[in-house]
Amino acid sequence: MTPVNLTFVPRDIDAKGVGAVVNSSGTPIGEKRCSVSMTKRNNRYYGEVRLSLPVVVTETINGVASPVVVRTAFVTLTATFDEKSTEQERTDAIGLMSSALGTTKVLVNDALVKLEGVY
Repeated sequence: MTPVNLTFVPRDIDAKGVGAVVNSSGTPIGEKRCSVSMTKRNNRYYGEVRLSLPVVVTETINGVASPVVVRTAFVTLTATFDEKSTEQERTDAIGLMSSALGTTKVLVNDALVKLEGVY
């Protein structure tokens, strides 16, 4: 199966420095959202990317149709790096993780997408 291709547009940056982009269908309740943050505590950098993908249906009660979220998928990626890490080390780490998430990588794909046990 081929993953869907969506276009996300900037939404906001909150008081904690978390940036968000959204894919909107015109109804805020159904917005697909991706947020990105980077913080530094002590000698480490902590980065996080969060994706939320709600599934919305139209529910009609007494002739009034309203959008309703019936379920939501969440994906979170957390990266932690020492302040002495090099850009190449960080590039390698993120690149390796990106590769591991590819649809041809059976171990990870079958566990996360097909909901199968590991081996």
